[in-house]
Amino acid sequence: MQVPHPFPYQGSKRTVARHILPFVPRDVSRLVEPFCGSAAISIAAASRNIARHFWLNDIDPALMNLWSWIIDRPDALASEYERLWNEQHPHRKDFFFRIRDEFNSSRQPPHLLYLLARIVKGSIRYSSQGMFNQSPDNRRSGMRPATMRKSVSRVSGLLRQRSELSSLDFREVLSSLKQTDLAYLDPPYQGTSFARDHRYYAGVAYDDLVDALSYLNDMRISYILSYDGRTGSKNHGKSLPSYLALTQRHIHAGRSSQATLLGKDSLTVESLYLSPALTQRLRDTAYEPDSANFTQRALV
Repeated sequence: MQVPHPFPYQGSKRTVARHILPFVPRDVSRLVEPFCGSAAISIAAASRNIARHFWLNDIDPALMNLWSWIIDRPDALASEYERLWNEQHPHRKDFFFRIRDEFNSSRQPPHLLYLLARIVKGSIRYSSQGMFNQSPDNRRSGMRPATMRKSVSRVSGLLRQRSELSSLDFREVLSSLKQTDLAYLDPPYQGTSFARDHRYYAGVAYDDLVDALSYLNDMRISYILSYDGRTGSKNHGKSLPSYLALTQRHIHAGRSSQATLLGKDSLTVESLYLSPALTQRLRDTAYEPDSANFTQRALV
């Protein structure tokens, strides 16, 4: 079954979600995404009846307001999106910038959905003043209204009355977790996230993340972390400390989009890190990974 996704989002794990879900224990009561973005893992898990409840969080309040409309007001959102999509023709570029200005003034969810459907590479960018400043991809009109309505409706059906939404600092979310939960952490991409920058609403410092992981280990919380990897022979990101005792898994994610544009054959390998509590939880259920998709290296 094709999993619905209402909007493109740079760094989304939509294409590799099927490789991540096998590491989610079937006894998880709540799946928590402190950096939810496009909520790709929660949507994929809900579509497969994995986990009973979901907690979506992102520090960007406008994004979480959009998620509120997707889940609780899908028809109104789809109708407003359709109106904007139709009004953009024939002057799509000028219309995009007008809607961007309106969004920066009002933060209306339908405006953000339209912008996400049109921006370059699905990459949200904010100025130092917190103003959305990404440009449109003028080759595309954005998802067609009928397709958008279907996607929003399906996501709403999967997550309604099963989801909690918030816009909190990720550490506040982590401090509320229980041992029956599973957290999926996908922080802003390492190498661009050590301070606030134009590619993210807010960054995550390396030391803050390591401290948070150490706290989760002390509390015996199960978590999966997506954090680094490599493209071809180039490694991305600073290594995590060995004292966290994480188990690293590699996901072969195929050719990178940048390599494709350059006509190269560089393959992307993304890293997953499993917490000690999760590793034990999976071991207790006699879990065996699919060796065709994963390699393993224990960080000890």
